[in-house]
Amino acid sequence: MLMSTTPLSSIKEATANMPIQLTPQICSEACELLQKLIQINTTNPPGNETLAAQFLEQELNKDDIECEIMEPKPSRGSLITRLKGTKKGPSLLLLSHLDVVTANPTEWSVPPFSGMVKDGFIYGRGALDMKSMTTIEVMTLKLLKRQGIKLKGDVLLAATADEEKGGLDGVDWLLKHHREKLMADYVLNEGGGASIPTKNGNIFTINTAEKGVIWFKLKAQGKPGHGSMPNTAVNAINSISRVIEKFCNYKPEISYSSTVKTYLKMIIEKSPELKRSFEELLEHPERSMQILDDLAARGEPLAEEIRPRIQLTLTPTMVSGGVKINIVPSECEVTFDCRILPGQTVDSTLVLFRGLLTEAGLDELQTELLQVHNGTESPMQTPLYQTIIEVLHEFEPNCIVTPTLMCGGTDSKFYRELGSICYGFHPMHTESPVNGKYIKREHGIDERISIDNLVFGTSVMYETVKRFMT
Repeated sequence: MLMSTTPLSSIKEATANMPIQLTPQICSEACELLQKLIQINTTNPPGNETLAAQFLEQELNKDDIECEIMEPKPSRGSLITRLKGTKKGPSLLLLSHLDVVTANPTEWSVPPFSGMVKDGFIYGRGALDMKSMTTIEVMTLKLLKRQGIKLKGDVLLAATADEEKGGLDGVDWLLKHHREKLMADYVLNEGGGASIPTKNGNIFTINTAEKGVIWFKLKAQGKPGHGSMPNTAVNAINSISRVIEKFCNYKPEISYSSTVKTYLKMIIEKSPELKRSFEELLEHPERSMQILDDLAARGEPLAEEIRPRIQLTLTPTMVSGGVKINIVPSECEVTFDCRILPGQTVDSTLVLFRGLLTEAGLDELQTELLQVHNGTESPMQTPLYQTIIEVLHEFEPNCIVTPTLMCGGTDSKFYRELGSICYGFHPMHTESPVNGKYIKREHGIDERISIDNLVFGTSVMYETVKRFMT
C-alpha cells in the first residue's frame, strides 16, 4: 500500500519547462511504477528479484509487450524483453538491476521500503540505485510501443538480479547461458548521467569507462598458545597487520586514461578557475597527489573525485582472527578490495602483490581470489554518444557533456568484455545541497529521487532512444 500518492501539482511543475513534453498522466504512471517497485524488498542478499521481475512483467504486458523471466536459482529472476526493429540499424539494450543494498529502518526518517512521496521526492531504498532507472527504461519501452515508433534495430530491456553482489546470478549467468537473448551492439546502463553544477552551467556525465576489480583474501597461519605467554606462540594477527601496513603504504603509479583526460579538459570549459590546476595534472602527472592535496585544502570537492580515478586503489575491508581473549590466534585473514584502471591488467597486478608480499617476508600467506575483472573503456566517437549530446543540448542549451570513469563496478563490464559499446547514462540534475553540502544518497540513509528528476530522466531517455533508433 502506498503511504502517499504523487501530487498532480508536483507533476505539472516538473513537466512545465521540458522541451519534450510528457503528459501528466504518463508522469504519474512513472511515479507510481517507481513507488510500487521500491515497495518490493529486493535487498541482496537474499535478493528475491523474481517478485520485482513479475511485477514489471505485469506492467509491460499492459502494453502487449511480452517478457521472459529467467532464474539461475529460485527467486533470483531477471526479466528480459525486446521491441523488434527492421534490422537496418544497431541493437540497443536498456539495462538495469533489481536488487538493492540493505537499509536499516532505524536510521531513516521514513520506512525505507515505503516509496513515500514527501516534499516532491520519492523516498526508498533503490530510489537512485537503481529502480528509478528501471522505471525510466520501462516507461521508454512502453512509450515506444504505444506510439508505434518504427525502429531500425531491436530495443531490448533487461532488469536483472544480483548486480550488488557482482552479477554472478544476474548478467554474468544470463550471458553465459542465454547470450543470444540479450546481446546488443549498444548498452545504456547506470554509472553516469548526473550533472555537475557550476557557476557557468551544468556539466552532464556519460560513463564510458570503469575500473577493474580484484577482490581477494589473504590468510596467515600461526601457532596457538596462551595469551599470557606470547613468546611461545606465533601470532597470525601480527602477520596480517604487517601485510595491511605494507599494502596501505604502497604508492601506486599515476595513470590518466583517455576518459579522464577528456573529463579534465571538459571541466575546464565550465570552471576556468580550475584551468591551471587541471592543466598541471595533465602536464605533470608525477605531481598529481600534491596538486590534488592543494585543491582539497582549498575546499575543491572534485579533488577527491579525481584521486581514485588516476591510480590503483587497495583497501582492506574485513579482518577476521582469534577465538578467545586468552588464546594467541593460529589463523587470521584479511580481505582486500582492489580497483585497477583500464589498461592495467589483473595478471600484472597480482604479480605486483606477490612482490609486495616477498618484500615484507610474507610469502607464506595463502591467497584466495574472490572476483576479478579487468578495467573496461568504451569509445566516445559513436553515433549514440553524439545523440546523447544533441538531446541534452535541447533540454539545456548551455550545458556541456563529458565522459567519466567510474571507480565502482557495474554490469557494463560483462558487455564491454564481449564487445558491446556501453554507456552509463541515468540523466538527472544534482539535487540541491543540504547545509551547503551535496549528499551522495546511493546506498545511504534516506535515499530518494525528486519527481523533477524522474520526469527529466524519462523525457531525456525516451527522446535519446527514439532518435537513435529511428
